[in-house]
Amino acid sequence: MSKKIKFMCTAFRDGFQSVYGARVLSKDFMPAVKAAYDAGIRWFEAGGGARFQSCYFYCREDAFDVMDAFRKTCPDADLQTLSRGVNVVGLDSQPSDIIKLHAQMFKKHGMSTIRNFDALNDVNNLKWSGQCIHDAGLKHEITVTMMGLPPGVDNKGAHTPEFYAERIKQIQKAKIPFDRVCFKDASGTTPPRTVYEAIKAARKLLGDKVHIQFHSHETAGNGLTCYLAALEAGADGIDLSMAPVSGGTCQPDIITMWHALRGSNFDLDIDIEKIRAAEDVFKDCMKDYFLPPEAIHANPVIIWSPMPGGALTANTQMLRDNGLMDKYDQMIDEMYDSVRCGGFGTSVTPVSQFYFQQAFNNVMFGKWKKIAPGYGKMVLGYFGKTPVAPDPEVVKIASEQLGLEPTTKTVLEINDADAKKGRAAAEKMLTDAGLPITDENVFIAASCLEKGIAYLKDPAKAPLGIRLNEKPKAKASSGACTVTLNGKAYGVEIKDGQAIVNGKPYAFTVADGIAAAPASGAPAATGAAGNTPITAPVPGLILRITAQPGTAVKKDDEILVMEAMKMEMPIKAPADGVVASIAVSTGDKVNTGDTLATM
Repeated sequence: MSKKIKFMCTAFRDGFQSVYGARVLSKDFMPAVKAAYDAGIRWFEAGGGARFQSCYFYCREDAFDVMDAFRKTCPDADLQTLSRGVNVVGLDSQPSDIIKLHAQMFKKHGMSTIRNFDALNDVNNLKWSGQCIHDAGLKHEITVTMMGLPPGVDNKGAHTPEFYAERIKQIQKAKIPFDRVCFKDASGTTPPRTVYEAIKAARKLLGDKVHIQFHSHETAGNGLTCYLAALEAGADGIDLSMAPVSGGTCQPDIITMWHALRGSNFDLDIDIEKIRAAEDVFKDCMKDYFLPPEAIHANPVIIWSPMPGGALTANTQMLRDNGLMDKYDQMIDEMYDSVRCGGFGTSVTPVSQFYFQQAFNNVMFGKWKKIAPGYGKMVLGYFGKTPVAPDPEVVKIASEQLGLEPTTKTVLEINDADAKKGRAAAEKMLTDAGLPITDENVFIAASCLEKGIAYLKDPAKAPLGIRLNEKPKAKASSGACTVTLNGKAYGVEIKDGQAIVNGKPYAFTVADGIAAAPASGAPAATGAAGNTPITAPVPGLILRITAQPGTAVKKDDEILVMEAMKMEMPIKAPADGVVASIAVSTGDKVNTGDTLATM
């Protein structure tokens, strides 16, 4: 008799994150959720992870409303979300009160299970978060994170079957309450033999009654083989997706897995024709969305540079936003050293983003010339204990650049003592913005900071980062058009050799190519009245302005903060002086070399 294999449909969370960078509108995909439910699927990944922040950052939607809609569509399904341990649904870690509020709010809005992981496999980071999930009345799927280290890198005892078995022992010793155990390989780089041996060892430790789930991606072309290895080793369930967000950077497709198991001792127990029909509905729902080419095929280079599917397309979407897609291959190459020197945290959010941010900085500024804050804090111990000691030279550089000493304190010890974090800090943000204090708003403010406040103040003016297929443009009936820059529309018409902008004529010229940027090391151009411009080092978004015109500043004082690749980048005064002008506003997008301020 065949063993019935349970599966969770990841299409509507991890599938979206791994293909569209989590930028999708619920009104577009909810009919597909209904079709999948009608096809008999009763276990869905319904939120959390990057899908929480993306609702506010890119979709003009409230993530809690989306959860409510999911529950209404699937009244009796197990709706599961993803949590990053002490980081819950963000890149930065949280204090105890916000971690507790996360579990309470997700329970309130219809979720039934939370998969809870720590990218460093530091069990200390799972204790409080796991207890909060359990106390909120949710099922707790505790997780061991996996990856294959790049070929040629000495594993130093990390990411081996024995290493993963030891994590199970630590979870048992810590007496963390849990309902299921998951082995999660976000980059899809773990060798199948390691998967088999790790799950076999876990089964021996956990006994026959504990449900073991396995999760991987096809990013490196390794996913399906690992799924078969996991099942042979004794896994009870697997994560599967649906076209058009299956294979490639995602999980294997339900139909593909069904076919792979034909004639075996395992059975998904599905009506395959109903699943096929549901996939047709889903493909129709998503037909207008841009499908990134890097999301639809395996890339063996990922074995050397373990980039998770869920982070890969989120990052390529941001690179496209900022006109930096030509740097992508260099950044993937730099992932190798980011991983090699970083202490072997699993390449899954937030650590995968720290790896990529450092790779980004290594490409844009030079090797280790600019330590990404998240990466630096990780190697210094501020996110917990890394599986092995990070490279000592990188630790030294990070300490010098960030002005932080290495720490052995727990994350909760650090965050609970930080007045800038927690419920009180979030309530102050809401009060200062004139917003009501509700539990939902507190969590949005704590996890999304300025961007969350901007959404709550005026959802209609929040960024809309959905990327759709370009439609053929109808031939213009005249030479007039509307150009929108930083949210402001300009009516432009070419007439009688002049450009008419909002009714005012301007002389103009057009030349082929783009004027060359000043050579590196050339003296900075001066602004009006001899003022020195401060320019953007990379493309990004203006997050907040710290110093106003007329402010006296010292060298290296912060003038404003921009964001690039989900990374805050302080822009500092190049010398002692007075801020003469600020050329940007909060929320503006800027390109490399744009003037931000003058001194």
